[in-house]
Amino acid sequence: MSSLRLSLCQIPIIWENPAANREAIEQLLFQQLKQPTDLLIFPEMFTTGFSMASDRLAENMDGPTRIWMQKIGDMFNCAVAGSLIIKEESKFYNRLIAVRAKSDQASFYDKKHLFTLANEHQHYSPGSRKMILELNSWKIAFYICYDLRFPVWCRNEDGADLIVFVANFPEKRELAWNSLLPARAIENQSFVAGVNRIGSDEMGIHYKGDSAVYDFEGRPMVHLNSAHGIAQLELDLASLQVYRRAYPFLKDRDLFEFK
Repeated sequence: MSSLRLSLCQIPIIWENPAANREAIEQLLFQQLKQPTDLLIFPEMFTTGFSMASDRLAENMDGPTRIWMQKIGDMFNCAVAGSLIIKEESKFYNRLIAVRAKSDQASFYDKKHLFTLANEHQHYSPGSRKMILELNSWKIAFYICYDLRFPVWCRNEDGADLIVFVANFPEKRELAWNSLLPARAIENQSFVAGVNRIGSDEMGIHYKGDSAVYDFEGRPMVHLNSAHGIAQLELDLASLQVYRRAYPFLKDRDLFEFK
């Protein structure tokens, strides 16, 4: 069975400065990405921080960050994923983009649950569809930050083997972050990865990080605490499949239509 080599990039984010953030991340990758990887993941809005200046900071799908992500993927021969501010027609989205090495195609997921407490819904449009990235025989689902609090939306209806949450989750709500990630793993019988930022933003919000990976029983496999750096690990698909056959709990789930 196939394995998946995963790399979580936990970084401070320079406020509203995409070029500086891309440069800082690239330097970090050359310093710390020592082992081959299949998937490299950055936090939510990794080029700007959690900014509401969508009209000023938005890029298009062929903009400099998408081009840079493709360059990084080609350079390290891996898929690359992270969210950024995208403008499409007259709307703005908090959009996770996933690119593959040696390919000009990109998959994307638009954040469904916009964080109304910070007025995100006044600056961005919500997404309406999920995304599955198929990589090395794995099915990988992606969600963004506030989505983590909504298990119905994150329900594993598509057979995802790995569920990824990218975030700007503040330190004062770290208990929710550290509790809900393993909960999503247990209830969906899948590996779960959470990639968060560190440092402080211009709004005075502090981010502790706590990027982590949990197995399908909710056990921690790696936890970055507040470190600035990259965590690398290898996930085994066979162990997940054996567990699902032994404990086919998802067959007994409640069925419903999502609206």
